[in-house]
Amino acid sequence: FGLLEEFIQDENISEIMVNGISKVYVEKNGLIFLSEKHFSNEAEIYKIIEQILKPLGKKISADNPYIDARLTDGSRVNIIIPPVSLTGPMITIRKFSKNILSGESLISANSLNKNMIEFLKICVENRQNIVVSGGTGSGKTTLLNVLSSFIPKSERIITIEDTAELQMKQENVGRLEAADAGIDGKGDVTIRKLVINALRMRPDRIIVGECRGAEALDMLQAMNTGHNGSLTTVHSNSPRDCIKRIETMVLMSGFDLPVRVIREQIASAINIIVQTSRVKDGSRKVTSIAEITGMEGDVITLAPIFEFKNNGINKQTNLIAGDFKTTGTIPAFLESIKARGISIPMEIFR
Repeated sequence: FGLLEEFIQDENISEIMVNGISKVYVEKNGLIFLSEKHFSNEAEIYKIIEQILKPLGKKISADNPYIDARLTDGSRVNIIIPPVSLTGPMITIRKFSKNILSGESLISANSLNKNMIEFLKICVENRQNIVVSGGTGSGKTTLLNVLSSFIPKSERIITIEDTAELQMKQENVGRLEAADAGIDGKGDVTIRKLVINALRMRPDRIIVGECRGAEALDMLQAMNTGHNGSLTTVHSNSPRDCIKRIETMVLMSGFDLPVRVIREQIASAINIIVQTSRVKDGSRKVTSIAEITGMEGDVITLAPIFEFKNNGINKQTNLIAGDFKTTGTIPAFLESIKARGISIPMEIFR
């Protein structure tokens, strides 16, 4: 891959961003830098684009000026060219991590604390429906990987993704990936079609890498009709924004549903929203874990259980200083778990 090869091989670099011939940015340890490398001409970039797409049987042209692809190691690639791109050919590579992170890894990275990971483990094992919410590069997929590792090996899991990134440890896993239309405009398979198809595959759990559109309605219906313990991520900046975004995505399904009905579906389907954020020092934090407790009038009610209290930058280390705090809220669903004779360590909420 020409001058990009060095960045692809560097395990500390998580993202590569080519903005035309003169600027190549990289994300390293959570921070974005302008590299010293640049292309001599556009032909050099197009040669790399051809190298990426040729093994995949895909082509990019003025008639089809943007494309998503996947490298052989699983890294996600987006390419867009003129006339759509005014910057010149642009390549964005989200690198595929070769290391499967664990809950302990997230604790070591100070992304959350032991009590929070213990609580999330309880939620997954006891089939609570969880949405991981966060912005770009906030660690949503990483956390989703960790949560999925808590699913018992005896259960059948169907994963659905735009580009396959999840690293499942279980054996009974069916992995589905969306497909773009070919040059003839045929053959596209959307996330929504795959969610509907997954319901016919006898899943115990459905994991959708990211809900972005009309598939949100089908995901809610799956959660409400026996597929408890399902997981997904949503692009949003807070648990409340997450709810609003899901409402908007359901409206994209084409069904003329009253807003109250949509909110009732959300309130009954989703149990936990986990908010992830990338903070100023480049690190990723779980900034909130909240339970959806029901509705008051037309409003979905949220009860924060854990929160990250940001105390600003430590001047000696230049790192974010802060603490993970419990709010004192005891999740309502714990009673039903205790009623089944399952012991819950209540000290994690103190």
